[in-house]
Amino acid sequence: MDKRYSVHPEHFKRMTSEEMRGEFLIENLFARDEVRFVYSHVDRMVALGCMPAGERVPIEKGIDTWACFGALYLLERREAGIFNVGGPGAVEVDGTVYRMQYKDCLYVAMGAREVVFSSDDKENPAMFYAVSAPAHRAYETRLLTLRDAAKRPLGALETSNKRVINQFIHPSVLPTCQLSMGLTELAPGSVWNTMPAHTHERRMEIYFYFEIPAGQAVFHMMGRGDETRHIVLNDRQAVISPSWSIHAGAGTSNYAFIWAMGGENQAFDDMDGIAVEDLK
Repeated sequence: MDKRYSVHPEHFKRMTSEEMRGEFLIENLFARDEVRFVYSHVDRMVALGCMPAGERVPIEKGIDTWACFGALYLLERREAGIFNVGGPGAVEVDGTVYRMQYKDCLYVAMGAREVVFSSDDKENPAMFYAVSAPAHRAYETRLLTLRDAAKRPLGALETSNKRVINQFIHPSVLPTCQLSMGLTELAPGSVWNTMPAHTHERRMEIYFYFEIPAGQAVFHMMGRGDETRHIVLNDRQAVISPSWSIHAGAGTSNYAFIWAMGGENQAFDDMDGIAVEDLK
């Protein structure tokens, strides 16, 4: 498991591109029949990826759960959101099988002991991307399709940011402890996400970018609004965004991304906006 530690914004100003990528960029989440973890000390969030290509893969494969989490099993005191960004597959949670198609989401409540990933076709394996946050009580494990998500159309083609925010794990859809997750899809011809930019002092965020065409990239903007930097991401890569940092991006084509938030509250609009003309 890869561990990432908190970075002060003053320290961030002095980081090289290589150092920024080492602290915030999450690469290579998917490997055949493995589970790859990144543990962020920012709000104790965990991102993981699993591509079950030849076997059924338990979520704790390859880690010592007690050494990593101080728990008997991963979700003893955690909740998780899981998206399928690959071929058809399934997630089994304590004996209940949830069939998952592309862009389906599964909320897994605190207390789930056994979580197992599988694919329908090893030649077209599922790719499960998940984020887990500390939790204080158990709610209900639930499968959500794109139809179930709350829709928030935003932006316009004239400003290159026409998009739909699909809120899956969100108070308007289902109750959770602190985890919020959704999927934003940009329209053809649009490339900007989360613009105008903002920060939210009470929550951190992780962006997972996908549907980036071969040969294209996304330039993800970070830092305080008056001193911005960028990290270049390729398909199926993620970036950690502390609460003090903006989190916006522009691609060389349209794309999609999964956002996950955790922290003090779940108020989606609790943010401090930064006008475009004030960015530096």
